[in-house]
Amino acid sequence: MRNKVFGSFDEAIADIPDGASIAMDSWAIAATAQNLIAALKRKGTKDITVITHCFIPMIFSEENAVMPAVLLPQMKKLITPVVGIPHLGGVAFVEEYVKKGLEVEQTTIGTLTSRLYAGAARLGGFYNPVGVGTIIEEGKEKRVLDGREYIFEKPIKPDYAFIRGHKADRLGNLIYKGIFRGDQPVMAMAAKFTIVEVDEIVEPGEIDAENVITPGIFVDRIVEIPEDGLGTDRKLKEVIYELYEIEPARKLMWG
Repeated sequence: MRNKVFGSFDEAIADIPDGASIAMDSWAIAATAQNLIAALKRKGTKDITVITHCFIPMIFSEENAVMPAVLLPQMKKLITPVVGIPHLGGVAFVEEYVKKGLEVEQTTIGTLTSRLYAGAARLGGFYNPVGVGTIIEEGKEKRVLDGREYIFEKPIKPDYAFIRGHKADRLGNLIYKGIFRGDQPVMAMAAKFTIVEVDEIVEPGEIDAENVITPGIFVDRIVEIPEDGLGTDRKLKEVIYELYEIEPARKLMWG
């Protein structure tokens, strides 16, 4: 049986090459694979493509929380529905990187999910009415079907997926916790290689098969988050304390 359990995040991402594409959820700090992202930042992998839901500037100290935006200096392309939030200065934080050549592919939330699913299902693509008449349609094929215009959307097949799960067994069978799930199951299926960070790793058979969300066949490596790791209950409490102290964060959360 191939060992999927790795002792550190740095070891788990050590062979990710320059130019890789990586899908990662980012709707909430608790649901983001923060430790894997931080490890990739330390490694310095260059020219990466990041596929994520919400790309906003870092508003926390990196000792307490890490978001995909920390990878900006290492990126060549971003695929996302959301770039920046008005309360946090809008898109200004990516402008200098766009001037240096960063490509930003704007999509929509449901379309991103559907493109990942198309990649997971090995579909050739699909026709989608969302985005007709907007910047989303630029450079894409259009067709009229039953009197309605559609845009052809290509599947997304990431090289890697960074997943934040709750519990996994040593075979890679994975369950999530509340909002952790998001699009992470479809990301794991769409990616060629999936690396997961979890709160706990248990022995095979300890997770009821009826509760498994992502089967182990879609998981390649697993790392258990240590007590001082990002995303633990203690770190999340520290993030909440920061929200009360940082003015932009207070506006983001409470207006």
